[in-house]
Amino acid sequence: PKMKEDNCLHAALICLGMLYYSHAITTEKLNHARPSLHGHHEKGKEGQVLHRSKRGWVWNQFFVIEEYTGPDPVLVGRLHSDIDSGDGNIKYILSGEGAGIIFVIDDKSGNIHATKTLDREERAQYTLTAQAVDRNTNRPLEPPSEFIVKVQDINDNPPEFLHENYHANVPERSNVGTSVIQVTASDADDPTYGNSAKLVYSILEGQPYFSVEAQTGIIRTALPNMDREAKEEYHVVIQAKDMGGHMGGLSGTTKVTITLTDVNDNPPKFPQSVYQMSVSEAAVPGEEVGRVKAKDPDIGENGLVAYSIIDGDGMDMFEITTDYETQEGVVKLKKLLDFETKKSYSLKVEAANVHIDPKFISNGPFKDTVTVKISVEDADEPPVFLKPSYIFEVQENAASGTVVGKVHAKDPDAANSAIRYSIDRHTDLERYFIINAEDGNIKTMKALDREEIAWHNISVFAVEVHKQHQEAKVPVAIKVVDVNDNAPKFAAAYEAFVCENARSNQQFITISADDRDDSANGPRFIFSLPPEIIHNPNFTLRDNRDNTASVLVRREGFSRQKQDLYLLPIVISDGGLPPMSSTNTLTIRVCGCDSNGSMVSCNAEAYTLNAGLSTGALVAILACIVILLVIVVLFVTLKRQKKEPLIVFEEEDVRENIITYDDEGGGEEDTEAFDIATLQNPDGINGFIPRKDIKPEYQYMPRPGLRPAPNSVDVDDFINTRIQEADNDPTAPPYDSIQIYGYEGRGSVAGSLSSLESATTDSDLDYDYLQNWGPRFKKLADLYGSKDTFDDDS
Repeated sequence: PKMKEDNCLHAALICLGMLYYSHAITTEKLNHARPSLHGHHEKGKEGQVLHRSKRGWVWNQFFVIEEYTGPDPVLVGRLHSDIDSGDGNIKYILSGEGAGIIFVIDDKSGNIHATKTLDREERAQYTLTAQAVDRNTNRPLEPPSEFIVKVQDINDNPPEFLHENYHANVPERSNVGTSVIQVTASDADDPTYGNSAKLVYSILEGQPYFSVEAQTGIIRTALPNMDREAKEEYHVVIQAKDMGGHMGGLSGTTKVTITLTDVNDNPPKFPQSVYQMSVSEAAVPGEEVGRVKAKDPDIGENGLVAYSIIDGDGMDMFEITTDYETQEGVVKLKKLLDFETKKSYSLKVEAANVHIDPKFISNGPFKDTVTVKISVEDADEPPVFLKPSYIFEVQENAASGTVVGKVHAKDPDAANSAIRYSIDRHTDLERYFIINAEDGNIKTMKALDREEIAWHNISVFAVEVHKQHQEAKVPVAIKVVDVNDNAPKFAAAYEAFVCENARSNQQFITISADDRDDSANGPRFIFSLPPEIIHNPNFTLRDNRDNTASVLVRREGFSRQKQDLYLLPIVISDGGLPPMSSTNTLTIRVCGCDSNGSMVSCNAEAYTLNAGLSTGALVAILACIVILLVIVVLFVTLKRQKKEPLIVFEEEDVRENIITYDDEGGGEEDTEAFDIATLQNPDGINGFIPRKDIKPEYQYMPRPGLRPAPNSVDVDDFINTRIQEADNDPTAPPYDSIQIYGYEGRGSVAGSLSSLESATTDSDLDYDYLQNWGPRFKKLADLYGSKDTFDDDS
């Protein structure tokens, strides 16, 4: 199609295309860069003229500007063949990338137009194939030839940073020019054509603290000694602009958050020069007294502070520790305080950084000191005993009221209150002791026995007179001193045996003694015979001087027939002052022994019986006695047994059983009272009435015709029938059973039949129906048959 002349932009583009076209033809002619598409080569020998066939195509590499938005399609270029005479017989065909969709060709003129807006960033070039054919026969007139359409770049893409936001850190106090971070932007335009992709960086926000290198995008510090404690975070905006930063270029921005990291450039500092604290004298070691804190604006390990006591008169009484969570120094009590001794203390506390940066050592010293004054507060303290415990001694058997010892306590407070003493009765349940409440003297209340209790452990209370809640307790141990008040005795219940054929001076037992007194009043024990029997003809005593004594035979020839038992008194004395003694009796039996000296028998009676009866005879006599006793016991047992009867009449006797119901019937209208049908014998209904005292020989079959209906109202017939059944029934018990129903009930037509009310109460009821009850009720019918009759009778 023909281009419009009024479209200047279109004309300029066409001119530019023609310029490239002409330049390409000129280059082709001069350089012979491209061979003929359909000719042949000639040998170029020296002295020969080279012949070159004529080109059939006039073609070049075409260009089209991207992002063209004009109203008409853009003329990319024109294809023309030399054989085209202009008569319209040649037809131009275009194929390849985008042919028919993006690029269209006028098949007559060979003009190629771009029908769509092209974007170089999507595709930079297209490869197309052109061919000239006969319009009528479609026969190719020229071989196909490829050509390239390049999309010419324009500056239509702004720079874009890799990240929308950047975060960076730089230490505080950094030198000017310290690199912080590098930001990078990219431009989608063609970097090889023009300046569309040539970027220049600049800083829009963040001056004068930071700067950026225009070509590299490296951000650097611009001010010295930036202090984190003054400002920690900075927001910087960096711009990237293409076209070399010149006017008309496109730009993009990004935000950079820069944080100053901490360095230890600040020493700790106490906010005050003196701290005042107080603590009660009743405080226990380890209790917190107070806290101090040195402020360090640094953070992390740069702000860590350690506290210590470097001087003061309270260094021995107090200590300080570091609470690393709160960065405080905790002053604690180290020893017990006494207000009455010292009322105040002074400490010099130092706070120092744990980690020190050598770069900033000139800013030091990185420590500070403060004075801590601690005042001791008076506390109401309980009484204090002069000793932590007391030990006293008292002799046993001492008289009641004997002084044991004295305890003493005082009030440590300045008031020095009076003290009263008392004994904890839980520790002296038997009340052996008493204490004077004013002076603390402890005395006995009863005699003490060391052999029962050698030590008494009691507790004594001391209480302030005006403050009963303030009390102290001290343990008192009282030792009962031994007195020689127990005589020695045999250590065991000795029983000695001596043979009839014992030799003279033969030892047959060794005895020892025991004394309940203390060892000082016990051994050594002295054994002797009483003076009156010191020359005993039968036995003699020898003291072994080791707290034992041996008993020896003095003569030979003992006889059980003459004397089988000897009692030898022995006197035992202890080593106390004064000594105590006791007489103990040693029982000595005479026994028969064999030739070896082994005992055979010590029974004198058995020895006597051997002369008359033998042992076998005695055993036989005892066996007979046992057999007779067994027979007597069996006989008595059999006599006491009774034979059980086969039939128990006494327990199961049912004669004259009277069943009483204390209800008087309710009359004919009483449906809730007793049903007369229940008077029938339930066993009789089944046809069998068992007797309880004898076994029936045959079963009685009642006659069915004699039994009235259960609900019959003919009482006379009912009773007669029951009597006849009982008389003719051989299985029934041979006695009558009387059943009384005394329930009157409510709603009776006849009312009460009581004789107490019959004579005084007028009744309008009709009793004529009694005439129908038979001859047995004739008397009642005469009495209550009619009102007139009743009136006449009365």
